[in-house]
Parts: sequence; C-alpha cells; structure tokens
Amino acid sequence: MRSVAAKVMAILDAFATGDVRLNLSEICRRAGLPLATGHRLVGELVAGGFLERVPDGTYRIGTRLWRIGTQAPAVTGLRELALPHMEDLYEATHDNVQLAVLRDGRALFVERLRGTRSVPVVTQVGNTLPLHATGVGKVLLAHAPDPVLEQIIGAGLSRHADRTITDPQELRRCLAKVRHDGYAVTRDEMTLGAASVAAPVRDGGGTVVAALSLVSRSRSADVRRLLPPLTTAARALSRDLAAHWRARPDETPDL
Repeated sequence: MRSVAAKVMAILDAFATGDVRLNLSEICRRAGLPLATGHRLVGELVAGGFLERVPDGTYRIGTRLWRIGTQAPAVTGLRELALPHMEDLYEATHDNVQLAVLRDGRALFVERLRGTRSVPVVTQVGNTLPLHATGVGKVLLAHAPDPVLEQIIGAGLSRHADRTITDPQELRRCLAKVRHDGYAVTRDEMTLGAASVAAPVRDGGGTVVAALSLVSRSRSADVRRLLPPLTTAARALSRDLAAHWRARPDETPDL
C-alpha cells in the first residue's frame, strides 16, 4: 500500500510529461489513484498552492511549487548565467529565445524570452517537449548517450505537426547532421508555422549540458540571419558556464 507522500508525488509527477493542464480523471489515471482519493489530495494541493485550478476545471502546477523548483542549484546557476546572453540574443533578433536541458528523455525548458511580436510558441518555463520534434531537443538528443536515443525510438516517434520526423532512420540521419553542422533546424515539426534554430551549450569538459534556440515564423525564418547571433551567444554562455563551474566544483550541474 502506498503512503500518502507517495500518492502526492505520483500526482505531481503526472505533470512531468509537460502537459500544462490536466483534468482530475487524467491526473488520477496517470497517478494510479482512485478518483475519490485523487480528488481529496488534489484539493489539498490546491489549497496549499502546489496546484492551481483553472476556471475550465483543469489543474496546472501552482506558483508555490514552481518557486521551490526554481531554487534547484543546477537550474538556478544555469539560468543566471544564461539570462544576459539570452537578453542580448533577443535584442539582436526579436525572436523567441529558449534554453532547455535534457530531463527524463524530454527537453525541459528552464528559461524563455518572448517578445510581443514573436511567433506564438507552446513552450513554457518548467514544461517539457519531445526531443525529436524540437530544435533544442534534437541538439540534446544528438549529443546524448546512445541508450537515450534508443529509448526515444523504442517509445515511438509521435507526430505533432506536418513535418515531424516519425521514421527512426530519418531521425538518425538528422542527428548525425546536427553533430556535423553544430546546430539543428526545425520547420513545422512541433508547431505549424514555427521554425527553430538551436545550438549546443557545453561545460568546461566539452559535454553538451543544454541547448539554446531561436524560434521564428516558418515563412520568414532565415537560418543565415539567425545562426550567427545564436552560435555566438551559445559559445559565450559555454565559456561562462565552464569558468563558473571550474570555480565551484562542488556545484557541478546535474543537467
């Protein structure tokens, strides 16, 4: 029999796949809980600010839980280092700027800058998206250990938009190109009408620990325009990350 703490953790983990909102039935199904038990515990989490109830009856992660999560040393350190470079990148392009890390076989977005004129995107800070359908995801997957790729392929490559890669061999060829070129490009793969260019962020040992991207409109996205400022920002962040973690070896980021 599971403890109350285990049940609460299962409820919170129901949101780990990156779904912004879930109804009570979906939460209980994912958490493996009876509806009555889930209703009671979800109500307590809402009262405590760990979950929020949306007017349409669905639930989402609450601000209290997000404030706690953002205090994780690895994420906090990375975000603090990245923000100045992301702000410069936004000023240079006026496109969406995103920073993501690899978490549990998905791309976890730890920071995002969006302008009023930028193309609408589905990403939110703290949420995750599939690796095979996003620019940052392809960069992270291209440099991940082989078992990660095999796990992603084994789970099935779901289609999210017209041009999502769903063929394993095509994905392998794409990732090989990402490693060769040093960046990834997507068009209409996660969201119709959106294109992204992503570049790797490395630590002092050369390991890819994050990915930085620009997201623009598919029709107007020009890789030749977006790539130079993006790669410059990614290299600058890599230098800062390497210097920062060399100075504080006790805080090596678990990215």
